[in-house]
Amino acid sequence: MALCYQLPVLPLDRPVPKHVLSRRGAISFSSSSSLFGAPDPRQLSQRRGAISYDSSDQTALYIRMLGDVRVRSQVGFEPERRGSHPYLGVDFRTLHSRAESAGTIPARRIRRLFSFQRHLLSSRLLRGAPQLNPLHILDEDYCGQAKCMLEKVGSWNFDIFLFDRLTNGNSLVFLTFNLLNQYGLIELFQLDMVKLRRFLVLVQEDYHNQNPYHNAVHAADVTQAMHCYLKEPKLAESLTSFDILLGLLAAATHDLDHPGVNQPFLIKTNHYLAALYRNTSVLENHHWRSAVGLLRETELFSNLPAEDSLSIERQLGSLILATDISRQNEYLSRFRTHLDENDLSLGNASHRHFVLQMALKCADICNPCRPWELSKQWSEKVTEEFFHQGDIEKKHKLEISPLCDSEANTIASVQIGFMTYVVEPLFAEWARFSDTRLSQTMLGHLGLNKASWSAMEPEASGSSEEGESETGRATEEPSSRVLSQGSQES
Repeated sequence: MALCYQLPVLPLDRPVPKHVLSRRGAISFSSSSSLFGAPDPRQLSQRRGAISYDSSDQTALYIRMLGDVRVRSQVGFEPERRGSHPYLGVDFRTLHSRAESAGTIPARRIRRLFSFQRHLLSSRLLRGAPQLNPLHILDEDYCGQAKCMLEKVGSWNFDIFLFDRLTNGNSLVFLTFNLLNQYGLIELFQLDMVKLRRFLVLVQEDYHNQNPYHNAVHAADVTQAMHCYLKEPKLAESLTSFDILLGLLAAATHDLDHPGVNQPFLIKTNHYLAALYRNTSVLENHHWRSAVGLLRETELFSNLPAEDSLSIERQLGSLILATDISRQNEYLSRFRTHLDENDLSLGNASHRHFVLQMALKCADICNPCRPWELSKQWSEKVTEEFFHQGDIEKKHKLEISPLCDSEANTIASVQIGFMTYVVEPLFAEWARFSDTRLSQTMLGHLGLNKASWSAMEPEASGSSEEGESETGRATEEPSSRVLSQGSQES
């Protein structure tokens, strides 16, 4: 049945009717109703979410507004907006996608099949039913290896790439669920298991896995690093369960719905997110609002008092906004001042929150501090994402962002500059705060990795110095956000 209609968008200042808010469905928001007239109406059913309408007035469209405006599509469509750059006709969700050969089964579909098999197997075991289908054997074998890896989830050498393969692409869901359970947070906060599982699955699906770097595996890696920092003596003795919950949730959602391009790109193409957040911490604000939207959609904290839920949302935003690399010097100077004056009191809630912010910043850009085998993979991925953005800027005759020109930069030069001007100063201060074996291990890996990249850089003495000076200038400008592997303006 084909439908032809004109559906008005609910104004931002008009409250959504209560009977609509009670529905489970949600639809991504567009600032203009042109979204609903341009594509084939049948394509709307492919979007995750649903359109809510009143049965007594089927010409009215209601959009549940959860603090952010977003456009999601799997069909390569994004609506044209007045004043926007023509490039925005391309869907960010397919920005880094590669063409699949004919006849191949998408990896996402295979992962969902395995996830369904695992769910079916566990439900049968809970009911005491015997295992009938031999197809579960392989999946159970992989699941067993993943469980073995989780026993060492606190190791700094944890291989998140291997863990992601063993969990069939569900590393973020498995890892975060395991950590929440390990800290006793599920029981303490009386989290509904179904709601928690749904929340984590939606978080994982909201990452663009076509992005070489800013994807769900990166989020899982940051969450694992955050766990390592939370186990450090100073933090373990002082942080409350509420602090730990915030830290893990912020790590898992800190790059939610990252488009694979940085803030300067969004600003110069007049993207609607840049206008919405007035060119200030655009991606970080979007990640935070997206996380809040999923929390409300799944009603994960519906059992908590309303003021506690709002406090979680606000503090979650404060943590995620701290990952804005353009504010790196601001946070680093404040951290250094506290350490110089020795006045950090972890008995003070505001000081604990600040330390959590610094821990998340470290976890976000800790790739150069990992063992070489892991660090090298991350470096190649983030540089691939940078260079892909540069290629798009060349194609559309835009000014090429710093470090995004593949002809003027190499992986080695980008990494050397990033380590020198961003990573080393931050982790040196973190080692002053928490002088432990882990801190020394991270600094040791950082030095070795930087030396390895320097050895790879042709004419190291000349070109690397030139690359570092360019990077140093960039760190003083807003466009420097492309430097951060963990944030790349995210």
